Amino acid sequence: MADTGRRAGAYEADRSHRAEGPTGWAGWVIFAGVMMMLVGSFHVIAALVALFRDDYYVVRPSGLVLDVDYSAWGWTHLLLGLLVAAAGAGAIVGQTWARTVGVILAVLSAIANMVFIAAYPVWSIVIITLDVIVIYALIVHGHELKEF
Repeated sequence: MADTGRRAGAYEADRSHRAEGPTGWAGWVIFAGVMMMLVGSFHVIAALVALFRDDYYVVRPSGLVLDVDYSAWGWTHLLLGLLVAAAGAGAIVGQTWARTVGVILAVLSAIANMVFIAAYPVWSIVIITLDVIVIYALIVHGHELKEF
């Protein structure tokens, strides 16, 4: 019986800690949201280049790992870029759906950069690192922005 009282007391202590307000990690969640908006805008720019000026790229579609037309690539990145930017904006205001979408997109980004690490090692490592920070901030501390 005494054990039940201890567990209830621990629960109350945990609730009182959360009631104090957000921790310093709330700033990292905002950073994650801003990074998602920035990456989304980069995707949109790359998509517009692929759609309107596909001769800009040195490698033709047949030289890519996947033989995909640049128009299809552009539309895909345009859609994903807008989705990432929207999820970043939603994460900043504490939306749960945005945290979920942000984590999924960051995982996909990390996997894609792991696949292409031989082509762009430094850039891939930087992006994977940022993806891990975004994932951590959104999963562990994303709820703190909802409390503002």
